[in-house]
Amino acid sequence: MNQIVPPKFLFRWSFVALKIDELPRHSGRLLDLPEECSLPSLGTLDHRPDFARVKMAWNSDGIGVSIEVTGRSTEPFKPREESVAPDSISLWFDTRNTQTVHRATKYCHHLMLLPFGAGSRRTAPVVLAFPVARARDENLLPNAELVKIAAGTSITGYWVDAWFPAEVLAGYDPAAQNRIGLQYAIYDTELGKQTLAVGDEFPYESDPGLWQTVELTG
Repeated sequence: MNQIVPPKFLFRWSFVALKIDELPRHSGRLLDLPEECSLPSLGTLDHRPDFARVKMAWNSDGIGVSIEVTGRSTEPFKPREESVAPDSISLWFDTRNTQTVHRATKYCHHLMLLPFGAGSRRTAPVVLAFPVARARDENLLPNAELVKIAAGTSITGYWVDAWFPAEVLAGYDPAAQNRIGLQYAIYDTELGKQTLAVGDEFPYESDPGLWQTVELTG
């Protein structure tokens, strides 16, 4: 029987991000987050198992997000031409977690991670910043150059670590506000798209009321 409303839309989700003071790392992987930092997988509710594992942690200096894609049967796609859509991870943050508004405020941010695309051979990771569609308040774009990013490949996929310093996310103040809004959309050229909760049937790109809550715990 067809479902009119996707199961993931039936709930207001709240997740937990752990505090790790030693971020970003000074040796080894940029983040190297433990399993306890994994966000729950919701894909099974829509009978679409998630192909990416997403981890998140924080401290007073910023937020770290780690994504690992597995299950590919071909080598991760490394675009040679800008006209070809690459693998990408879009992240939306609301540092005030304003769940009751439907247009972005100055505390809402949209950043995109590309596992590959920079450098002379277009194989280095990239961070891009975009305005949130239909934003209510004008806001300067986050300074993507301040974001630290690292990526690598595995036999069946790839991983991306990104560290977002506090100065990149306007309004980030975990001592005063320990809840943030979060949405992600992971696009893989072989495996398709994975979102945190609601999918493309809803306008999550422009509506922070559709983003979910992440509690920044100690």
